[in-house]
Formats: sequence, C-alpha cells, structure tokens
Amino acid sequence: MNWDKRRVLIAGGAGMIGSHLAARLVKMGAKVTVIDNLSSGSIQNVSDIRKHITFFPYDLRDPKVCNTFTKNKDVVFQLAADMGGIGYISSVGADIMYNSSLINLNVVRACKENNVERMFFSSSACIYPEYKQLCENVTPLKESDAEPAQPDQFYGWEKLFTEKLCQAYQRDYNMNIRIARFHNVYGDGYTSFDKLKGKAPCHLIIKALSSDKNFVVWGDGKQTRSFLYINDCVDAVITLTESAITEPLNIGTDRLISIDDLAKLVIQISGRSFELIHDLSKPQGVRGRNADLTKIKAMIGWAPKVELEEGLKQVYEWAKEHYDMLEGL
Repeated sequence: MNWDKRRVLIAGGAGMIGSHLAARLVKMGAKVTVIDNLSSGSIQNVSDIRKHITFFPYDLRDPKVCNTFTKNKDVVFQLAADMGGIGYISSVGADIMYNSSLINLNVVRACKENNVERMFFSSSACIYPEYKQLCENVTPLKESDAEPAQPDQFYGWEKLFTEKLCQAYQRDYNMNIRIARFHNVYGDGYTSFDKLKGKAPCHLIIKALSSDKNFVVWGDGKQTRSFLYINDCVDAVITLTESAITEPLNIGTDRLISIDDLAKLVIQISGRSFELIHDLSKPQGVRGRNADLTKIKAMIGWAPKVELEEGLKQVYEWAKEHYDMLEGL
C-alpha cells in the first residue's frame, strides 16, 4: 500500500498513539488530518508536525463532524475514545461507555456513508474475560479467548461492543475494517503522563523523576502485564492496515513482568535509590494479562523489536528533558 498522497484522517490523533502514527504517516507522504477535542489528547503532541498536518479541535460525538471530515478520505484511523489508566477506567463507567460508543457509532456510520476505502479501529486487551486473568503467571491471551465475554471494566465492554459493530458493518455493507487489540502501549507524549489518564510505565517514570525517598506502587506490585513500545505499535498498526486481515488481532508483547519489577527497571534507569511502598487502596485491575502473538506473527509477519529496557530508557530521557512541562499535569 503506497501512502504517498493518501488522504488520511486520524480521529484522536493528538493522543500518544495517534500523534506518533500521524508523524510516521507524514514521513511516508500521506496527507494527514487530525481531529481531537483534546479531552484526552494534547496539542503539544502534534506540535512538531503541526505545519505538515491539518488539525481540528472538534468533538466526534457530533455526527455532523464525523460526516464532514470522513468525506474524501482514503483511510480513517479511529483512535478517539474516553479512556485512561486503571485509576480512570475503574472509577468512570457511564461516561466512558456513552462517549466512546457515540464516537464509534458516528465514525463507522460516516465511513460507510462516505465510502471510505479502509478503516482502522483501536480496540483493547481490556475486552478479554476476567476469568482468564486471575493469576499473575497468566496464560497469554489468544484472540479466541474473547468469548464467552466477561471484561472486568465497562471500558472493555464498550470496546468489545465496537468490535462487533465493525464486524456487522463489514458483513452487511462490505466495509474494509481492521481491528487491533492494544496491550499496554507506552511511549513519550504529554498526555501519557496525565495523573488520571496516564498508564503505569509513564506514571512510574514521573515518580522516579519527582519522588524524594518513597516510591509508591499501586496494589501489592505482584500483578503482571506486558508492555509495548510506541514505535513497535505504529509499525504494527500500519502493517495491519495495509494487510487483508479483517479479524481482530493482538498488538502487544508476550514478555510478562510484575509491576514491582517494572518499577525496579525504571528506578535502575533513573540511577536513583528508592524504597518501594505499596498502596493497597489503589485499583490494580486483573491479576495478570499477557498477549499471545501467534496469529499476528503468522498473518502479517509482525513482531515487536524494542526490548522493554530500551523503550523505558527512551521514554525516561524524553520525560527528563520535558519534566518542567510535565510537572503540572
């Protein structure tokens, strides 16, 4: 697939993943439009490419906005959502389901009405059932594990609903849609370090930069996850979008690590010394979650390349350089 001169819309393109995707597609010659109401994104994330993209701070919950900006587009990446880290998605349910469902319903319908050649939807590992994630040494989750469904958060139910929405539009209207289930993507970006909506790796990096003595870890620290560096994520999104695969695929890594060990890696990178303190009052989500990558490796030939230590070091150095701006988040 040649991206040169392709007319691309990135919904939610001022978020961490969306802004990195926008930058990559600009380099590949695409004509990129970004729509983001900045409720979870930041204009600073696209500041380096602002002169190379068209940006609109509009709200995709408005169907007129979706209809207007999907016209004359070749590819639409639907990344916009009401979302955040475990502290956010465990405390907000109704707004997440309402806002994200409206956005997705509007975007899918507008892509159908405007005959968009190809659409990408960013789903989540949160769609997987809680009963398969009850122990730290969890079996990596296969795509087929999604059903029978039992996500542990409303956020996961909304994502699963939208997967089915996309599949229904594919069947009934012959739409060309790609679906990815992201597993804990991390990287540099201003909204990644938001106290409410940021994810674990970036929160831990900020703690390493700002803490005096104690280093607070949410939960008992034994809960496990796998983490994917942003550059690998963008590689996978583009490769999947270019492919003919229409079923949902995991995009993540299969390296399982405890949150305590993740914190220790960040502390080691910082060169500082801390005592780990556990806050058992904080939400910690499922006990373990890991990605099975068998399908994506076989179907599109993608596998992550960046080791966790390398990715964390890159993000730490970026955060250290931009710490004065991040301090107020």
